[in-house]
Amino acid sequence: MTKYPTNQSTSANPHHFVQEAPVTGCLTCWCPCITFGRIAEIVDHGSTSCGVSGALYALIGILTGCPCIYSCVYRSRMRSEYMLEDRPCNDCCLHFCCEACALCQEYRELKNRGFDMSLGWHGNMARQQNQGLQMPSAPVMESGMKR
Repeated sequence: MTKYPTNQSTSANPHHFVQEAPVTGCLTCWCPCITFGRIAEIVDHGSTSCGVSGALYALIGILTGCPCIYSCVYRSRMRSEYMLEDRPCNDCCLHFCCEACALCQEYRELKNRGFDMSLGWHGNMARQQNQGLQMPSAPVMESGMKR
């Protein structure tokens, strides 16, 4: 049995990647509009919601049969923002040849950069702000001895 590499720094569960990869792949295969919506919300910095982006992706897919027209634009924006290489081929070609693979790769890239994809942009920003402010408080002690 082959084990997949794990990223233990982002998860307390050492088998997190092994469990997450098939779930993302299945979600993307059966309902790519959800995966794309989550990606688009992060890339847009929350200016459009997951639902709106996913619905537009589905509508373009229904009307044209080629939702990669829309999704390759977001890959290009993501690549530009994070200074990612244009490999193995250009963005539109990759999305046209294997839309599900391209979406899974983008989803994984954002997760590896610390985003919790289920929270969306605003949830991730709130989580980031709270991580710096949360400090454990000392327990409240009652005065006197009680039985």
